[in-house]
Amino acid sequence: MRNGQARARDAPEGSGRGPCGQGIRGERGSATVLVAGMTVVLMMLVVLGLQLGGAVLTRHRVAAAADLAALAAAGQLAVGTDRACERARQVAERMSVTTTACRVVEREAYVSVTARPPGWAVLSGTANAHARAGPAEVPEGR
Repeated sequence: MRNGQARARDAPEGSGRGPCGQGIRGERGSATVLVAGMTVVLMMLVVLGLQLGGAVLTRHRVAAAADLAALAAAGQLAVGTDRACERARQVAERMSVTTTACRVVEREAYVSVTARPPGWAVLSGTANAHARAGPAEVPEGR
C-alpha cells in the first residue's frame, strides 16, 4: 500500500471496488425501487381480491334472499297471490336486494331478485338469483 490507499485487489468482494464489484456502484438503491414496485403490485392484488370477495359475497347474499323471499311468499299463499308477492318484496327489501319478479303458479311461488356488488365489482354486472318454494311433492302411494 502506498500513501494509505488500498489496492483494488485488496478490497472485499461486492464493495463496489475492484474487478468483482465494478457493476454494483451504478445500481445503488435499486433494491429499494424493486421492493417499492413489488409492494405496489401486492397492494393492487389485495384490492382486487377484496373486490372479487365483495362480488362473491353479494352473489351468496342474493341467492339467500331469493330463497327466503320465495319461502315467505309460499307461506302467504293461503291469504292470496297479491299478499304472497307483497311479503316476498318485504323480505327482499329487508335483505337489501330488489325483487324483479314474483309469480304464483298453483301452489308454488317463483321469486327473482337482483343486487349490485359494492365498489369496482359493480363493473362485473349485477347479481341475480331465482328461487321456487311450495309444498313438497309426495310420491303416490304414501
